[in-house]
Amino acid sequence: MSASWRRFTGGEAGFAGGLEGLVFGMLVFVLGTVLVANAWGVVDTKLAADAAARQAARTFVEAPDAAAAGAEARRAADETLAGYGRSPARAAISLVAGGFERCRRVTVEVDYSAPLVELPLVGLVGSGEKVTARHSEIVDPFRTALAGTSRCP
Repeated sequence: MSASWRRFTGGEAGFAGGLEGLVFGMLVFVLGTVLVANAWGVVDTKLAADAAARQAARTFVEAPDAAAAGAEARRAADETLAGYGRSPARAAISLVAGGFERCRRVTVEVDYSAPLVELPLVGLVGSGEKVTARHSEIVDPFRTALAGTSRCP
């Protein structure tokens, strides 16, 4: 063999593609996929919590009376979360500000723990970031069946 031929075929310097290279590449791929899935889980949970807070606040201000407002708002938020495939039992829904009076701003808050990851055929697994959503509505100043007169600013 000539010296020039040995230069092209001699040694394995710079070679990194054996089994350990494939295993490391697969590990990086799997971890990256789980990271993206977790990020999407948080975004999806935020969308569900926003929708639940919006629907709860809207239902609260449109309730027939103060006694039914809280229960109807809770039920609306639960139904919205269930529609997004989330368990309403894992949510914390609360009235943060306001009350059932003319011109009063009502703020509803929904807290939900985002799943760590969502797996196909398995569903939501684990508990990750806590997601909080708030929405506010104003009780209609010209609404019937409410005491007092309209004095909105």
